Amino acid sequence: MRAIERKGAHKLSTIVIKCGGSVLNELSSSFFDSIKEMKKKGYSVVLVHGGGPDINDMLEKLNIMPEFVNGLRKTTKETLQIAEMVLTGKTNRKLVEQLNDVGLKAIGLNGSDSNLIQAEYLDKARLGYVGKVQSINKDLIQLMVESGHIPVITPIAINNQNVKLNVNADYAAAAVAIGLEAEQCLFVTDVDGILVNNQVKKELNKREVSELIENGTIYGGMIPKVESALSAIDMGLKSVMIVNGKKGFFENDQWLGTQICRKEGILQ
Repeated sequence: MRAIERKGAHKLSTIVIKCGGSVLNELSSSFFDSIKEMKKKGYSVVLVHGGGPDINDMLEKLNIMPEFVNGLRKTTKETLQIAEMVLTGKTNRKLVEQLNDVGLKAIGLNGSDSNLIQAEYLDKARLGYVGKVQSINKDLIQLMVESGHIPVITPIAINNQNVKLNVNADYAAAAVAIGLEAEQCLFVTDVDGILVNNQVKKELNKREVSELIENGTIYGGMIPKVESALSAIDMGLKSVMIVNGKKGFFENDQWLGTQICRKEGILQ
């Protein structure tokens, strides 16, 4: 476990938590206890969530075949409407209710609300209505956290022509963390962290992670999780953490999981 290095007391330290759609149905009471503990310690918390499995289920019910290009969902106008309906009407509602049920004040926000997540087309010809984040409405998020709320944000963005765009939730979380100058960005998965010789590594740098992928130590379903974390670092974050949503991840002022940093020595 790694002791937390807190910032100055004059400013609330922000933690951005990204929950993938595949783990949302497996979040434990210990996971929410960790968030409550963080709040007690004075952290402000922001959640960004995905919802891929729920979106795929709805597309299947409507006989619409999902399309992906290099891991990104190709989004037609019809698919975007369905994605927004599922994310805001089901996934977001469920996560907000879970937080409220344990006594945390949570508020659901669509990424397109009040230009919360502003984006432009990533590649309209190939991907359709898929966005690349340009900026976030930092003031709106801070207004929520300063009032004691936990914003729960869907990765639906809007561009300067008021066209809504689908954004990869990993990239949306990274952009929010960068915009808020967050102390940490947590990627919630269904594993304790990165295992090396059957032991969870507490810290790894980007080069070490790449080597572990190349030599097969990191394999299977862990590869996309780790690559998402590396992509977030490429966007400008100094470090990210992989934590387990089935367990607590914050105990006695310490993180439980694997912290991935941009380069060797950055956490020294």
